[in-house]
Amino acid sequence: MQEAIKPPVEVQYKEELEVLKNTDTGRCPQNWQMSPKAVRTFILGSSQPISYQGKEYQIQKKYFGNDALIERCIVTLAGNRGLMLVGEPGTAKTMLSELLSAAISGVSTNTIQGTAGTTEDMIKYSWNYALLLAKGPSREAMVPSPLYVGMEKGILTRFEEITRTPAEIQDSLISVLSDKILNVPELGDEGFLFARPGFNVIGTANTRDKGVNEMSSALKRRFNFETVMPVREVSLEKQIILNEAKKLAQENAICMEPDEDVADLLASTYHELREGISSYGHRIDKPSAVMSTAEAVSVYFQTMLTGYYYGDECMDVDCLVQNLVGAVSKENKDDMEKVRGYFNTVIRDKSGKEGGLWKRYYEARKWLK
Repeated sequence: MQEAIKPPVEVQYKEELEVLKNTDTGRCPQNWQMSPKAVRTFILGSSQPISYQGKEYQIQKKYFGNDALIERCIVTLAGNRGLMLVGEPGTAKTMLSELLSAAISGVSTNTIQGTAGTTEDMIKYSWNYALLLAKGPSREAMVPSPLYVGMEKGILTRFEEITRTPAEIQDSLISVLSDKILNVPELGDEGFLFARPGFNVIGTANTRDKGVNEMSSALKRRFNFETVMPVREVSLEKQIILNEAKKLAQENAICMEPDEDVADLLASTYHELREGISSYGHRIDKPSAVMSTAEAVSVYFQTMLTGYYYGDECMDVDCLVQNLVGAVSKENKDDMEKVRGYFNTVIRDKSGKEGGLWKRYYEARKWLK
């Protein structure tokens, strides 16, 4: 598992989870591996080091956003309603669902990935047809899917991009979320699976998918909805970019330190294009492309990789602009005109007033083709 490109959260933060579990003194819901207080600490970090077995451990902050939202999410999962995380693409909904699952259930991989081709079998259960023909309907012949596994073990089930799945497939969750019972008709009187304590569902949905396969009002009533907002502070977005770049560099054995000045420049660009106004008060035409923090991390890390493999381990501004073009123009070619307008006004003014890196950034507008 240590050789995996992206180990699951419970592996990445195994030491922190062990420390929190063994020092937890809070009230713990049935079948949770730690209390809501410890779950909150795992996600938002500890203000003071935690002593365990003669050592001091500082729990790092993993989610940068609304702390109150985290508390509401945890309380929802301790109750009898599902949790639905909604928001723009790239606002860390998936990461948050992984962190919650790892802290509460000890496993973040019990996941349904919603697509247009998702079927009810992929959500509940299917059959090993060789065993089904040989032995008839039985638990042995059944192939449990994530919802069945979650109910049977009393752990969380994650349902990613639920609105990408057909409406009739979504509605297969209604009875499970209401009654916490899954009926397997083929097994007759023994075909009722009663969910163990600890079971719940975390769903995610992008607001840009609204109307693709709109959730029914009956299904919506089974969830508490929480909206995950984009990062609103440039300094915070810069910190996220640097943190994620360092993590990606470690995972890919890239021995190169991130450039804080370039991260500041990119965070300012994404923030201003997303908000439609510059720090100088300029009004900006907002691109239709997703100007998310996740996209900013991708652009930054691509530039970092180029500097590591082709350059002298320095971030190149020309390369940064080229990667920015690729990120912005993939949905609508007209967005490039808006980015050019941004460079010819906002970046031009910053170049004249601040010089240095901003001047080089302005000169790199030649790549905005």
